[in-house]
Amino acid sequence: MARFGRIVTAMVTPYTSEGAVDLDEAQRLARYLVDHGSEGILVCGSTGESPVLSDGEKVELVRAVSDAVSGAAKVLAGTGTYDTHHSIELTRRAEKLGVDGVLVVTPYYNKPPQDALLEHFRAVADATSVPLMLYDIPGRTATQIATETLLRAAEHPNIVAVKQASSDFSSSVDFAAEKPDDFEIYSGNDHETLLFQALGAVGVVSVASHVCGERIRDQFDAFERGDVAAARAVHEMLVPVYRAIFCTSNPIPVKAAMELLGFSVGPARAPLRPASAAERDRVRSAMEAAALL
Repeated sequence: MARFGRIVTAMVTPYTSEGAVDLDEAQRLARYLVDHGSEGILVCGSTGESPVLSDGEKVELVRAVSDAVSGAAKVLAGTGTYDTHHSIELTRRAEKLGVDGVLVVTPYYNKPPQDALLEHFRAVADATSVPLMLYDIPGRTATQIATETLLRAAEHPNIVAVKQASSDFSSSVDFAAEKPDDFEIYSGNDHETLLFQALGAVGVVSVASHVCGERIRDQFDAFERGDVAAARAVHEMLVPVYRAIFCTSNPIPVKAAMELLGFSVGPARAPLRPASAAERDRVRSAMEAAALL
């Protein structure tokens, strides 16, 4: 059984019409996700626009979502920043709120060398009793976690999982073959999940699960019972949805999708923008074709 659940939704952050964080809508959305396939909820990840949230907003969001799901799903908090001390402080605040885990992204912009990157992860892990999922996404951070660095990080008893969003399958294959048996791999890109399942991934940290969580759960169920053809059929059916959900910078399209489902999540904060009419139409068409509307 995956420590944080198989389908972990990286939840969008809802805003009021005035641009403030909407805690009531966040709670409604979290309950909806749990009722529609999500086994874990990640709050304040990149899909949740963590870089433009204040620390106070992050704390209140984590508290609200934890109260809303009330043990029905695992709750993870995105606490990684490009500052080790700030990451430790956010992680300690999340721990006090009783989260099940924290997601710690590779520090972005400052491009630490691999030895410094390892020490960053270890410092955060040493500062808390909450288990860490590392987040490897060089397309956003400019730094990839090297296989050797990840293997050494996995030796720490409090570093238990990685969200792989590097699309470097050669490195992923090497890591999957050498990692400790109890260290868990999560797909970090929806369209790559089936491939990661073949490497032994236990789950996905998903954006598309906002709209198709039950279908993704069907894919996992099929794969786990050995019906790879059925799992592939679900994957192929969802590929157009994945393309639409990522037709421009995340979370612009998925916020449009949630509005189509009746959630008042508001547009992404600047410097992002609302979905264009063409982007919204593409999302709607993909959802309609997949019978998700």
